Amino acid sequence: MKLILPIIYLSISLFAQNVPFEKSLFKDKKDEFKDAKEAFSDGTDFYKNGQFEQAIKKFEIANRFNPNNAELNFLIGKSYLASRTLDKKKSLPYLQKAFELNPVIGQKIHLFLGQAYHFNAEWIKAIEEYQKEKALLTKAEYPKEAPVLDKKIKECNYGIEFQKNPLRVFVDNLGPLVNTAYPEYGASITTDESMIFFTSRRSDSFGSAKDETDNHFLEDIYMSTRQNGKWQTAKNLGAPINTDNHDATCGLSPDGKTIFIYRGTNQGDLYEADFVNGAWTKPDMLNKNVSTNYRETSASLSYDGKTLYFVSDRGDLSLGGLDIFMSKKDPKGKWGVPTNLGATINTPFDEEGIFAHPDGKTIYFSSRGHSTMGGFDVFKSVYENGRWSEPQNLGYPINHPDDDVFFVVNANGRRAYYASTQDGGFGQEDIYVVTMLGPEKPMILNTDEIWLSNSTQPTNSIVLEPKIPLSTNQLTLFKGHIIDSLTRGPVYADIIMIDNKLNQEIGRFVSDKSTGKFLVTLPSGNNYNITVKAEGYLFQSVNFDIPQGGDYQVIEKDIVMNKVSIGMVIVLNNIFFDNDKFTLRKESESELENLFKLLSENPSLKIEIDGHTDNRGGAEHNQKLSENRAHAVVDYLLGKGINQTRLSYKGLGLTKPVASNATEEGRQLNRRTEFRVVGK
Repeated sequence: MKLILPIIYLSISLFAQNVPFEKSLFKDKKDEFKDAKEAFSDGTDFYKNGQFEQAIKKFEIANRFNPNNAELNFLIGKSYLASRTLDKKKSLPYLQKAFELNPVIGQKIHLFLGQAYHFNAEWIKAIEEYQKEKALLTKAEYPKEAPVLDKKIKECNYGIEFQKNPLRVFVDNLGPLVNTAYPEYGASITTDESMIFFTSRRSDSFGSAKDETDNHFLEDIYMSTRQNGKWQTAKNLGAPINTDNHDATCGLSPDGKTIFIYRGTNQGDLYEADFVNGAWTKPDMLNKNVSTNYRETSASLSYDGKTLYFVSDRGDLSLGGLDIFMSKKDPKGKWGVPTNLGATINTPFDEEGIFAHPDGKTIYFSSRGHSTMGGFDVFKSVYENGRWSEPQNLGYPINHPDDDVFFVVNANGRRAYYASTQDGGFGQEDIYVVTMLGPEKPMILNTDEIWLSNSTQPTNSIVLEPKIPLSTNQLTLFKGHIIDSLTRGPVYADIIMIDNKLNQEIGRFVSDKSTGKFLVTLPSGNNYNITVKAEGYLFQSVNFDIPQGGDYQVIEKDIVMNKVSIGMVIVLNNIFFDNDKFTLRKESESELENLFKLLSENPSLKIEIDGHTDNRGGAEHNQKLSENRAHAVVDYLLGKGINQTRLSYKGLGLTKPVASNATEEGRQLNRRTEFRVVGK
């Protein structure tokens, strides 16, 4: 091939001529020549220092004066390819022009052309350039560089296949209240999509300082809230979250009360801050099991707050580059020694942007390995039967030839958010929302799409193919406020999630002290006891029986807390008996323990246990059944050491319904066990 290249180059040179920056060629433009030459020189200095955006600004001045200089076009093309924030697709015309003007402009011109075609999804042309580059490798270069080129060719082949079978999705920009001409990326959302947090490098950054290495404003964390279906103007979180250094979002708890922050200490560490009393606490570095002398870059908290997934390149446990790890919280609330998620998830290449979905079993992450079509692609894996499933590429147009990282998904799996550089954006990287349409044909807008069409710019990417990568997630979103029964003001309370079948606490949360707001995620397949406790109040409990495969649902409910007072009645929603029997089922244990602890902590408290039934069966039978059930609760408490003088019981049968017995839902409410405060 090397023997015939001069012939090819000669034929090209007949149609294009390289114009060097020589004063003699621009005698009629002496003053302009000086400015252009200076801009070219300044741009070259920026390029050598890795300041590619500044280099391009200078190069463009020179290029307007002399668009036919091969070296200048070559440097502009390479600057676009090397930039982290600019659109790499823009490199192609400059590299094409450089090659046209001088086919031997650079030793790796075919590699750079291949990358430029690759970023523009011109797969076949990219493969041709990579193959040309591979054919020119020396014997010394081949062992190291040929595998890299083979991988790029493989990525192009994946791209061809994914683009043949695009997904039915809307991909829409979140609009000018969130995005700006500056970079926005690293989006994190609360499970109910009421808040979005993200990183930006805009002019109102905390301290308004710039990074000397790239001349961009320092990273800061911003937040926008969604009101009436629309995202509001994003605001800088300010101190103590943001500092006069780089501060970037890298994870958020499902309820939005804990944020994980990336800072550049020790090559990169993870910090944690909590939202308490209406304000963010000062961020603390995660313990040494998580934040090490290696680089940690992103984190995600499980729905129950007991598992932390994070990304690190720690050499002692990594399978290659950045890997995803998992750490469990110990009994003292500290993060334990992490484990690598293993070779099914991690590859010899980098993994990044971990997001643990609140369904308790699905993760989304980005990888440069697996079946990527170039750079980082977003993948999905599900933990079932004790193992992670083979990661699934989410496909086109979610994934592109450039990096797609930090992909976060809402509770029902129908919408996701991520950063991308696309035509029609506001500048550099913007935050986009992806709406999964599902397989329906013809397309009918549901409420999700109606909200989307009313709150964003016109759809810029819609693909009508019956394929969807995100299934509707099987979980219940339980949200609301905890309030005082008399003042209706907010109550700061512990919210304890218990698996009734195992009688185990599986999560503990708190309500917002200033608003009483709470949000709890309940994956399907469990019977849950949600117990709410606050100092000076009687506890309240809610029962959720969510079968495996149960549909996604949102339950919004205010929980009213009652202070200890004579005559107050509390329903024990997690006391269970078999049909027409009065033997306490094992699932009742956690509720009975709540009642025991209440009596233990209030030694003067006296209560009456009341049993109720629905109207099925005779009145005498129901009265006796309800009395025996109430007696069973008293016997449990007596067995735990509560003095008999503090306990009484009564069977009320079907005499005091709280709902209609005409429906199963009403009858279920009427079959209840209560306790009444009779002394304090």
